[in-house]
Amino acid sequence: MHRKLKQFIIQRCGFTGSQLKTTERKSQNINRSAGFTLTEAVVASALLLVAIVPVLKALSNAHFATVNIEHKTISLALAQAKLDEIRARSVYHYSDSFAETSTVLSGSYLCSVTDDAGDPLRTITVSVGYDDDADSSLAASETEVTLTTLVARRWSD
Repeated sequence: MHRKLKQFIIQRCGFTGSQLKTTERKSQNINRSAGFTLTEAVVASALLLVAIVPVLKALSNAHFATVNIEHKTISLALAQAKLDEIRARSVYHYSDSFAETSTVLSGSYLCSVTDDAGDPLRTITVSVGYDDDADSSLAASETEVTLTTLVARRWSD
């Protein structure tokens, strides 16, 4: 600092010369440590990355589980609707076959119906699933729901 400024500060604030020098050194040290070094920034970034990766993996797994549950829920609702349709048709058309293979119900949802054609009691199995790979058939790895019911003859034709 300039000599006149030092004298003014010493007179007004009551500092001695040695106190003023100590204050100047502290302010210089504070200015030197005001920022981050490149090493500190790299280490902080690496720690942040290590902390975020498991969180993102957990979020990704949760998303896939949610999508799978959604596909199963919709498949179940569609299978139940198909069974209700077959039960309604069986009242007047019991001798007709209800079997179907890979019928598209809604979007990528496929339906297959098996019918043992028994008399007076038929076993009807409805399988509905989500076709992930859009090949018009359900692979073992794709979501599928299967419902089975018995349908009885109401009266003789």
